[in-house]
Order: sequence, then structure tokens, then C-alpha cells
Amino acid sequence: MNKPRNKSTLERFQFRQPDKKSLIQGGIIVFIMACTPFIYYAYESFPSNTQVWETSYFTFTTKYLSLYQYAWFLMGKVIPVILLLIWFFTCKHWWHWIILVPLSMYVFQLFNILKQNLNADEVEIIYVIPIMMVLVPFVYLIRAKIFSQMRQNDLKSYEEELFQKRSFWQQLKDLFR
Repeated sequence: MNKPRNKSTLERFQFRQPDKKSLIQGGIIVFIMACTPFIYYAYESFPSNTQVWETSYFTFTTKYLSLYQYAWFLMGKVIPVILLLIWFFTCKHWWHWIILVPLSMYVFQLFNILKQNLNADEVEIIYVIPIMMVLVPFVYLIRAKIFSQMRQNDLKSYEEELFQKRSFWQQLKDLFR
């Protein structure tokens, strides 16, 4: 039973040692993600009964009912933006561009809060629609190109298939094949 192992299986299971740069980057990402609950609850340190915050360095005034409320709204947008940015930049899937849609919506809401616009969550969809009009077809074309390469078809046959008349049920079935 002392059968020698195949060389190819030995080479396949050798793990790549991460370099120092990727370890540092991964450590920073993990640290930021671990700190997000603490950053989110930082709003509790703001005064809840005043709209003006005076320190020896600056004076900050808000249009919101209190600084506590302003900080709560701000943290409710900053944390998802941070997490979505981390997800976007670390995702290796072909569909990671779609993450820009919710990210752009949170960024527009964050800018409205920073401008101290009191109706911050009302009309962002109007600004997100142009982004979606570019991103969604772009991502779908990437998907189509990937799947046509997987099926060994060229894009012309894909276009011909796209312009064929099919029933609603056939189109629905084709979406899930």
C-alpha cells in the first residue's frame, strides 16, 4: 500500500502563500468591517437636545431637530456606503458592477444629508435611473458575452436568437436555462 503519489496532485494542492501587501490590505479591510458597528453607534455620543455644537475649534449648526438625529441619519448612510465600497472593490464576480446601483443611491442620500436637506430619501431614484440605464445593459452584455463563450457561440448567433419571435413562456424559460 505504499503507492507513490502522483506529481500533479501534489502540485495542485500546494497553497499560494499570500504576500505581505495582500495581508496588510486584507487586515485593513477586516479592521474597517469590524469597526463598522462602533462607527455606526457613534451617533449616541452627540447631544440630543440641541441643534448647535460648540467646541473650542469649531461651531456646528444643523437644520435637523438635534445633532443626535443628524448624526443618526449620517451614520445610517455612511456605513452602507463603506460596506458597499468594500464589496465592490473586493468582489471578483462578473456582476460586481451592479453593486454601483445601491451604492449610488446611498451616495445621493448621503449628499442630501450633508447638504442638510430634510427630505433626503425622496427623489434619489430620479438620479439613479440614468446610472441604471448605463449599468444594467452593460452588465447584461457582459453576461451575454460570458455565456455565449461558455456555449461556444459567437455573438451573431446570439443576436439572431435574440430577434426570433417567441412566446412569453418561451422567453421566460430561456431566461433560466
